[in-house]
Amino acid sequence: MSNIWARTKITLEMIKWEHSIFALPFALTGALLAAHGLPPWRTLSWILVAMISARSAAMAFNRWADSDLDAANPRTAARAIPAGLLSRGFVLAFTLAMAAIFELSCWQLNRLTMELSPVVLLVLLGYSYMKRITRWSHLVLGLALGIAPSAAWIAVRGSLDWRITLLTAIVTCWVAGFDILYACQDMEHDRQARLFSIPQALGIKAAFWIARTLHLAVVLMLPIFARTFHLGLAGDLGMLVVAILLLYEHCLVSPRDMLKLNSAFFTMNGVIAMVFLSFVAADLWLRPGIR
Repeated sequence: MSNIWARTKITLEMIKWEHSIFALPFALTGALLAAHGLPPWRTLSWILVAMISARSAAMAFNRWADSDLDAANPRTAARAIPAGLLSRGFVLAFTLAMAAIFELSCWQLNRLTMELSPVVLLVLLGYSYMKRITRWSHLVLGLALGIAPSAAWIAVRGSLDWRITLLTAIVTCWVAGFDILYACQDMEHDRQARLFSIPQALGIKAAFWIARTLHLAVVLMLPIFARTFHLGLAGDLGMLVVAILLLYEHCLVSPRDMLKLNSAFFTMNGVIAMVFLSFVAADLWLRPGIR
């Protein structure tokens, strides 16, 4: 029993389950907007299962695909596979199990969700190889998280509305921006390993400016999103708070000082995601019947 518990803890650490807070709030936002409030509990439950299993499959596959690269990078050499804590076979089996659960959850939701599920898996798993192909792999990661609100909308309604793709664009730019910042700490390793990234290709200063531009795009899209969904005072206030938090995130780090990069990446982005969900949910609760 102790061995099973130990392996479970290692697996949870490998997939960074606590980082589900990045994408899950936006998926829930999409579901709330699609339902004009709280979706049926059955639908909401299967959305949660789909989100958790899809993200677990993506993270595990990334660790499996990058195990050799992780072993050569001092920052990632202690991860489960290169450290010998988990085998490649176990991680691949875990990936397949999570992908199967994801497919089951999509089947339980509606036909369009099921039909699009292979496309979702292709994006989620395919990201792991993008850094071998293009410096713009950050945008693929952004899309991997950005499809969450649109997918949740489809799960509730069985169809896609162009309005929710605004939130997909917001999340894509938000994630791509902070992933570019995070990749700055691996610039030298990426160059040695011949991996592609914005910092590797253009340098840290240029990477910061591109990240700032992407986050500026987020700030500009937030009021458009609020007006598109006719959000009220609570929604507008939420968009303002998110914009301020993004600005504060960029005040924590600079090309000359990246000591607080982990704080900016993990803590602040988790706060931003939860703030966004909380204010949109509050707006829907205060303004029932919103369309």
